[in-house]
Amino acid sequence: MGSFSIWHWLVVLAVVLLLFGGKGKISALMGDFGKGLKSFKQGVKGDEADDGEGKQASRSVTDDSAAEKTAAKSDQAAKG
Repeated sequence: MGSFSIWHWLVVLAVVLLLFGGKGKISALMGDFGKGLKSFKQGVKGDEADDGEGKQASRSVTDDSAAEKTAAKSDQAAKG
């Protein structure tokens, strides 16, 4: 029980090769993760900006329609 068998050493060797072997596999994975996270944050921030613009646009439409109603009432008052 105190010593490792050949299978334990093979598993350790496989893990070490996976982590440190190759041409920066872990750094490439973390770089891709970072790019994805940055893109996600920009997308969320873009959605919030779109919501803010949509609210402003709906307010301006409401303000325009209110101004048109006021103008129509004043025209009717001037005619009548």
